[in-house]
Amino acid sequence: MPSADTTLLPPPADRPKSSDSLLPVLRAIPAHCYQRSTAKGVAYVARAVVVYVAALTLLALTNTWWLLLPLWILAGFAVAGLFVLGHDAAHGALFDSKRLNRNVARVLMLPSLHVLEAWVLGHNRIHHGHTLRQGMDFVWHPVTVDEYRALPRWKRLRHRAEWSWFGSGLYYGREVWWNKMMRFNPPARYRVAIRRDARFVYTFAGLVTLGTATGGWFVSGPLGSAWLVVKLFVVPFLLFIWLIGFTVHVHHIAPELRWWPRRTWTSFRGQVEGTTVLAIPRFFNFFLYNIFVHVPHHVDVRIPFYALPEAAAAIKAEFPDSVHYGKLRLRDYVASTRACKLYDFDEQRWLTYAAVRTP
Repeated sequence: MPSADTTLLPPPADRPKSSDSLLPVLRAIPAHCYQRSTAKGVAYVARAVVVYVAALTLLALTNTWWLLLPLWILAGFAVAGLFVLGHDAAHGALFDSKRLNRNVARVLMLPSLHVLEAWVLGHNRIHHGHTLRQGMDFVWHPVTVDEYRALPRWKRLRHRAEWSWFGSGLYYGREVWWNKMMRFNPPARYRVAIRRDARFVYTFAGLVTLGTATGGWFVSGPLGSAWLVVKLFVVPFLLFIWLIGFTVHVHHIAPELRWWPRRTWTSFRGQVEGTTVLAIPRFFNFFLYNIFVHVPHHVDVRIPFYALPEAAAAIKAEFPDSVHYGKLRLRDYVASTRACKLYDFDEQRWLTYAAVRTP
């Protein structure tokens, strides 16, 4: 990993000029990568549901302390698996039917308590439309030295927590899930659809909590009631929040990844140079459905997840100096969280908090 005040890429003036358009990248992707199979999509959804139900069943049947942690991890990954498939369906990439994609996405996002239409607005339209663009992409948007200096002390402390190695879940839970999902005041154009889906999520959460608590009450009284809700739903949800926060961080935050001022941002810079392709062990990819093969997904969201590796290889072959390939390693993530605290948009480099003390 480079130091906090350098990048792995040469300064913009020294770099070979890349295309401002995604058209050459799109032409590099084989046509068959766009072929979707509804049967295959249904099979993957069924598998993810079975894993999730199995994890909850095993959790419900045990209070053995040494089994709870691995089962919670399994349940957290199971929620993530449902969410990733829901994310693909929300992009219209899982099935041939637009209606089926929308309805399945709405259901698959329930265990993660995500409001589909709010997600579509924030993720599909804003994040994908303006990836790593200053003032536009709200996900993990960095602050400048001057902006950090202007923060009240408690917000500085919050920033230090959320941009630390353990803070991914804190950031995602507050900024994305809470602010952009649960307490989001949508624009008039999207208000009806978002509030309808929000009621759907609230109703689901209320009924599941009530049903689980009631069952726990009959079995072991009020304490057992509360414990069953926490054990089956609260802990897996919190683990999912950390996992998805970590995932989005490694997709878009690293010393070699640049955020761009509005005037110099291009689709190529945001969608090809602004994210990564990271290899992960097959065991984890069983749950995460190629979510770490992220460049081709940003180039064209219509590519189904099972075609992303081939699309990534094709893009890499045509643009070898623009695609960030590597292995997902926790030590690299920790190094990135230490190096990437603040950002200088003029010089396009990441800074540590030490820059705040520099006149």
